[in-house]
Amino acid sequence: MSCFKYTSVPLLCGVFLYCFSLFLLVFGVMSSSLGLLSGYMIEWQFFSFCGVEWTFPIIVDYTSVVFSCLVCLISGSVSLFSMSYMEGEVFLRRFMLLIMAFVGSMNLLIYVPSLVTILLGWDGLGIVSFALVVYYQNKKSLAAGMLTVLANRVGDVLLILCICLMVNWGDWSLGTGMFGEFGTLICFMLVVGGMTKSAQIPFSAWLPAAMAAPTPVSALVHSSTLVTAGVYLVVRFYSSLTEISEILWFLSKVGGLTLLMAGLSACFETDLKKIIALSTLSQLGLMMYTIGIGYPFVAVFHLFTHALFKALLFLCAGSIIHGMVDTQDSRILGGLGGLLPFSTSCLVMSSIVLCGMPFLSGFYSKDLILEGSLSSVVGSLELIVVLLGGGLSLVYSMRLMLVGVFGQYFGGSVITFGVESVSMLISMSVLSVGAVVGGWVLQIVWVDANGFSVVSGFAKLVIVAVTFGGLGYFVVMKIASTKSSVVGKLGYFFSSMWFMSIVSGGLLSGAGLGKSVDMHLCLDSGWMEIFGGQGTFYTINRMASGHFAVQSGSILTFVRISLTLMVFSLILCL
Repeated sequence: MSCFKYTSVPLLCGVFLYCFSLFLLVFGVMSSSLGLLSGYMIEWQFFSFCGVEWTFPIIVDYTSVVFSCLVCLISGSVSLFSMSYMEGEVFLRRFMLLIMAFVGSMNLLIYVPSLVTILLGWDGLGIVSFALVVYYQNKKSLAAGMLTVLANRVGDVLLILCICLMVNWGDWSLGTGMFGEFGTLICFMLVVGGMTKSAQIPFSAWLPAAMAAPTPVSALVHSSTLVTAGVYLVVRFYSSLTEISEILWFLSKVGGLTLLMAGLSACFETDLKKIIALSTLSQLGLMMYTIGIGYPFVAVFHLFTHALFKALLFLCAGSIIHGMVDTQDSRILGGLGGLLPFSTSCLVMSSIVLCGMPFLSGFYSKDLILEGSLSSVVGSLELIVVLLGGGLSLVYSMRLMLVGVFGQYFGGSVITFGVESVSMLISMSVLSVGAVVGGWVLQIVWVDANGFSVVSGFAKLVIVAVTFGGLGYFVVMKIASTKSSVVGKLGYFFSSMWFMSIVSGGLLSGAGLGKSVDMHLCLDSGWMEIFGGQGTFYTINRMASGHFAVQSGSILTFVRISLTLMVFSLILCL
């Protein structure tokens, strides 16, 4: 009974989210068959002031319904997974309350197309993510939480500035394509705000740092909630961005660089969770690049398929970490097939889906992106960067499987290993079905995801080479095993995410917080106090002491004052 007392809350939350996801699935399928989900907007007007209407709009279309369904499905699996992973946690109800607040903020962001009301979900994600990252309440979690919340606050400020500049328009629904004064600046700030949430260059440092949160939180954050909010924001307001081609050009370049940077960093990383986090960053860069070259629906399609297999990948990693007594170093892990067979098999399968192997969920969207890249008008260097970044997914996936799964175990005794619980098996089984057939089902249900590009046979061979180019893994490992100083420096450069932790993390948390401390000491506790309250108090105190000394009635004091006045009088007369 005491065990059920602690596990009843995540169980009820998981069942509720599963039921709501099933309702959205049935609603989406029935509406799609009847042709009712072409797009509807419900809008409540609160009041009108000086020609500006304050409304609360809700948009219901294919994108919002399918995305909300996936968010609830993944959140339900995470809740069931937390029954076993967070077993023995004293504040489990508080943890589940934060999870539900996280899911509610994401759903609010999904259905609301107005910049004013979208801040409710946007800020809700930022605040709850900080509470979840610092959940373990140690120095590492606090540092990661501060870096996460500071990076997200940059995006919040940019969105607020967008709202301030759009006051002259009389409307905050940027998706209508209406354009006016400061249009270019508004679209640029909107895109940069989305880049902060999706951890694009140069805001990439907070994403691997957020791995300090519990693994169920990482599965939720990196699959369908926090990091996808920036991509979803840019897609939702894509109709306005198309009027400024320079913004999309900038977005495609940043997305391609993020894709390459994260892929190379994942090839040199050893922490199991950080490898998966860097793979998430790589896929986010691919989505941003796809939006930049003019395929927003393909980017959303990849966002949906990525959410399914990435949540499964994190849950499998969490099961392995939980069973191996909090061991995350892939150099120690090994021989997991006989110890944790189901989690290991799901990890291998989700890694294969991540690589884009044919007829799995990742194949349908990744193949469309590569075809779109080859058929679009992009530069040769940009195309090489994207193809190389897309092929790196197989490299770090093979490295993870060969070293961390099929390699030799270098840890402690086998007696300390845990076992896979029923709740873990159910949650991973549900997501496994989605990772295998999710892409195929989405193509059937969502008509806009069925687009194709006519490419040549050579282009198809290039796509096959990118998808199955894992043989280059052995070449990379052979080069990395040499003792050359140049290779060692390159490995350090790649493993440090191109020094993004220093560029963005140091600028936000190091320089930002450090300068604020200096300003507090020099201004608040320094010059502002001297010329402000403390200085005024000290001056008045000295004046009062002098006035008291003058009126003390001492003859010596009167003589001193008289001599001083006589000297001043002589100086003035001369």
